[in-house]
Amino acid sequence: MHTVTFIVGVMLILLTLVDGFEGILLPRRVNHPFRYARLYFRFSWRGWRWAGLRLFKGRWREAMLGVYGPLSLLGLFGSWVACLIIGFGLVQWSLNALVSTAQPALLDRHFVDYLYFSGTTYFTLGLGDVVPLAKCARAFTILEAGLGFGFFAIIISYLPVLYQAFSRREVTISLLDARAGSPPTAGEFVRRLRHPGQIKVDAATLQQWEQWCAEVLESQVSFPVLGYYRSQHSNQSWVAALTMMLDACAVLIVLLPKDESHQAQLTFAMARHAAVDMALILGIRPSSTPRDRLAGIDDKRINELLCEVSGQEIGAGECASRLSVLRGTYEPFMEGIANYFVLALPPIIAMEQSADNWQRSAWMPRTPGIGNLPAGKSEGDHFG
Repeated sequence: MHTVTFIVGVMLILLTLVDGFEGILLPRRVNHPFRYARLYFRFSWRGWRWAGLRLFKGRWREAMLGVYGPLSLLGLFGSWVACLIIGFGLVQWSLNALVSTAQPALLDRHFVDYLYFSGTTYFTLGLGDVVPLAKCARAFTILEAGLGFGFFAIIISYLPVLYQAFSRREVTISLLDARAGSPPTAGEFVRRLRHPGQIKVDAATLQQWEQWCAEVLESQVSFPVLGYYRSQHSNQSWVAALTMMLDACAVLIVLLPKDESHQAQLTFAMARHAAVDMALILGIRPSSTPRDRLAGIDDKRINELLCEVSGQEIGAGECASRLSVLRGTYEPFMEGIANYFVLALPPIIAMEQSADNWQRSAWMPRTPGIGNLPAGKSEGDHFG
């Protein structure tokens, strides 16, 4: 019985340390099937998502879903700590080597006593009311105290890295407000790139978004919890931004001559790579029946809108068919990701204009439009 308890305790300690190492210190995908952190986020999010969809509506639902990211991270850290304390408690229990320095008669040497001793050791309280006698038990006591101190140090150093990655992601998303509207759409993004009579492709802007897609891929594959962190505005998200950039690059590839769409093709490739890998790392299957975001709009109307956006005459049905082929390479993945995170995909082309987030305020008077941006509204709120 003591041998089995000792083995179980040691295995629990080792599995927890390996999972913490892979989750914090190892910045790459881990391919083995069992990984506690992955299962923790997957199943806890399912329960949280279920409760949010059924118990709350509107702002309350968005607020509840937005809390999950940071709260789940704290829960993961807490579960790691609990597993280490239980593991060391099992080891000390199997050694049966504790005595009470204050009141020996009160120490029953039940598992609860060893769990108490393990907790005080892990948090380095140094109370001294219960101490180990055997040399092996003392060695495990020193090991647990050192692990407790080091584990907290690693967690503290991990949080700034995580929030810096989140901040970099959100700063670039915020730029879309004036560049592509709220919510961002590919049609508005291309429209605001256009100079009279032509589309002037700003290669620097597309390169910036190519870099952003690469950073999202790297950071959220290394730290999947970032995917659960939501943006400040309900009509903005990393899912909407990634989808909009895929849409915009697809539109540019369709509208521009091949030699002028080179940067759009590079950005499209990077954005699709990010979409596919994010679906893979989160275990999300591509949607078999993705929602047609151009449903209800016939090919003639689509061409009219694209002509308006591009300032060029386009053959009827030509752009719509080419655009449909490109959309089929990424929309099933983005639809699956959006459904998983309970986020809305933006339209490809906005049928009616609305004010950008920066033009909306519940306390300010009507904001006039600037250039080709739509005029602001007299009412609005922080959540868009």
